[in-house]
Amino acid sequence: MTVAQGCRNTTDTMKLNIAVLSGDGIGPEIMREGVRVMKAVAEKFGHEIGFKEAPCGAHAIDVTGDPFPEETYNICKEADAVLFAAVGHPKYDNDPTAKVRPEQGLLAMRKRLGLFANIRPIQTFKCLLHMSPLKQHLVEDADFVCIRELTGGMYFGEKYQDNDRAYDTDLYTRPEIERILRVGFDYARKRNRHLTVVDKANVLASSRLWRQIAKEMEPQYPDVRVDYMYVDNAAMRMISEPKFFDVMVTENTFGDILTDEGSCITGSMGLLPSASTGESTPVFEPVHGSWPQATGKNLANPLAQILSVAMLFEHFGLMEEGAVIRKAVDASLDANVRTPEIQVEGGAHYGTREVGEWIAAYIAEC
Repeated sequence: MTVAQGCRNTTDTMKLNIAVLSGDGIGPEIMREGVRVMKAVAEKFGHEIGFKEAPCGAHAIDVTGDPFPEETYNICKEADAVLFAAVGHPKYDNDPTAKVRPEQGLLAMRKRLGLFANIRPIQTFKCLLHMSPLKQHLVEDADFVCIRELTGGMYFGEKYQDNDRAYDTDLYTRPEIERILRVGFDYARKRNRHLTVVDKANVLASSRLWRQIAKEMEPQYPDVRVDYMYVDNAAMRMISEPKFFDVMVTENTFGDILTDEGSCITGSMGLLPSASTGESTPVFEPVHGSWPQATGKNLANPLAQILSVAMLFEHFGLMEEGAVIRKAVDASLDANVRTPEIQVEGGAHYGTREVGEWIAAYIAEC
């Protein structure tokens, strides 16, 4: 194994307590590799990290009847951070009458922990550009961040359904909009000082309030260039010109759709991590789902989970630790140590476990 250059140990140590929510499907498999890598980094840099597991999603429903039990909430609340994998199971997906669903646990976690800001970096990998559904010249060097409001809008507004009529209320208040826009402006300042506010202000009253408040806040950030873009145009622009964006901020429903669209630019959803931050314990998770069909087959790509660990370290100011993980991930891709969906033709077979082991060993030798 070629050891990365320029890595060093540090005498600064930190104690972290991590809540581990593996969830459903491939969740436990990718989580094992995320924890494996986290332990490798902790050992290398002398950090003390404790892990406490808690059920969520379909597994929690089976055990307790609740997709986000009170015990799980308490473990998350008392932790320094939550490392989350994925929830979802076909027996609920295929039953539209189910009153309790795994995804309700994810929404409950976000709401109860006050996680109003979801940060999803969209970054391409040079050795995987050929796997993007877009032409290489469009996606090469694409690098932007989607910031999605996470606890408001239609997902949490008043709902009603009978046999003939249904509605979801897209409700937002000024404080909710101001706080997420502030996250967007601050991220833009840390990057290339370009913020795109995505809405549907030509149709929706809630979007008009978003745009009004964003324009009111603009003078507070004179060093940030601000664009306003309707969501349908933003969706088209992400495909036709992804390098246009630097930081994008939008409401909950639009953000859910656009971030999944953005994740496909890289060629695999198994490559992208995310963070959810706000009033309480932050949560770090891959953007993909639980892929129940692959459960137990050692096929799932653990890189998004592992890169979520990098974001976790960086959140606590441990930038070198995050950089070592990113370097190890890049090295694994360059060495063709990849799970089947991104492996080169004729390349060796590596499963979830083997990729995680390789990256942890690389970090230990770095």
